[in-house]
Amino acid sequence: MAEPRIFTSVDELRAAIGEQLGPGEWLEIDQKRVDLFAEATGDHQWIHVDPDRAATGPFGTTIAHGYLTLSLLPLFVPRLLRVENVRMGVNYGTNKVRFPAPVPVGSRLRASAVLTEVTEVAAGPAAGDGGVQLTARVTVEREGGDKPVCVAESVSRYYF
Repeated sequence: MAEPRIFTSVDELRAAIGEQLGPGEWLEIDQKRVDLFAEATGDHQWIHVDPDRAATGPFGTTIAHGYLTLSLLPLFVPRLLRVENVRMGVNYGTNKVRFPAPVPVGSRLRASAVLTEVTEVAAGPAAGDGGVQLTARVTVEREGGDKPVCVAESVSRYYF
């Protein structure tokens, strides 16, 4: 298991802009995970939850929801990078997300990331002192796939 890259200062984050982080460990996407995501979101489309019908569909099996793949970023990104010496880190959102290829159930996924921007931000009432906003282009790949299954610009904020 590869260890995440540890950052302890804003200067270290800035110095890493453009560097490839990862790839991380593989994660298998099973039908149970897809079914639980369908329950959580109310998205029970047959292509995700009906293996018998999906077997005759365009992919020959059920596929994971695109948003399920995106929802794995909080699992994947800490395997790639960790920011220490902060009081709080928050997911600030995404700028752009694409799902270039499907994720058939049984696939193994892993992520890599490139830091693209680090900017200072003022703190809000709950955050105290200021911090930084980190933008990373996260690419999730499927083992044996020829295209990524998700590419997202993930935005996080860290307060010192």
